[in-house]
Amino acid sequence: MSLSRALELSLDLLRCPACRQQLSLASGAVRCLSGHTFNIGRPGYVSLLADTRATSGDEPAMVRARDRFLATGHYSPIRKTIARLAGATSATTVLDVGCGTGYYLAGVLDDLPEARGLGLDTSVRALRSAARAHARAAAATWDVFRPFPLADGVADVVLNVFAPRNPAEFHRVLRADGRLVVVRPTWRHLAGLPKSVDVDPAKEERLHLALDRYFEAVVTEHVTYSMPLSGPDAEDLLGMTPSARHARRAAHVPGTQVTVSVLATAYRAR
Repeated sequence: MSLSRALELSLDLLRCPACRQQLSLASGAVRCLSGHTFNIGRPGYVSLLADTRATSGDEPAMVRARDRFLATGHYSPIRKTIARLAGATSATTVLDVGCGTGYYLAGVLDDLPEARGLGLDTSVRALRSAARAHARAAAATWDVFRPFPLADGVADVVLNVFAPRNPAEFHRVLRADGRLVVVRPTWRHLAGLPKSVDVDPAKEERLHLALDRYFEAVVTEHVTYSMPLSGPDAEDLLGMTPSARHARRAAHVPGTQVTVSVLATAYRAR
């Protein structure tokens, strides 16, 4: 399937960020009836952000580290859990907000052979990978904190995996019988790394307060296991975390045993 075909599958979901009209393909771009035009990047993602936020998000080294680490399969239990929670519905449209490189969206689409997917992220560097992650997945630049460039009630499943959240917009774009799947780390996640990721102890309470107005939890699964990592894999895991932006990576990280501990919750709309 060509990149243009993957985009065609999800084009009806999109709305012009400037005027909210429908978008259509127009030789290397998408355009609304008012003439607002947005380029399609060479890898196949749509550039809907027109300001500097389109170049924010993951840095190139972080994206490369993430691609290498996820390709090892160390996070496949998380991916399988997400796919199972998403697949509990008869989903035909999956939206991944903060999709990164598209790894988790691709896993869901593998389990839903009739579904199409759309990933949103601020990082064009990550979207270069996301646009190639799956034949039925389109990708677009967008800021999660802005109203989404999407029609109302278009998604059967919304994924939010290790990413910022916009509960009101999740609720608006999700169908009444749809499902929101949120994945976040516990305080034990990545214990064993030389520099573990700090998790705010009030994170769960803040998540509940943010979502409770719009959603109720259906089921929560705790995915936890220990993974032995080689030195290069440990370096990539460190390099793909948010802390990589703020600290110089060590020249060498020894092999180690690392704890994975995340919560995956499926919600239904109120």
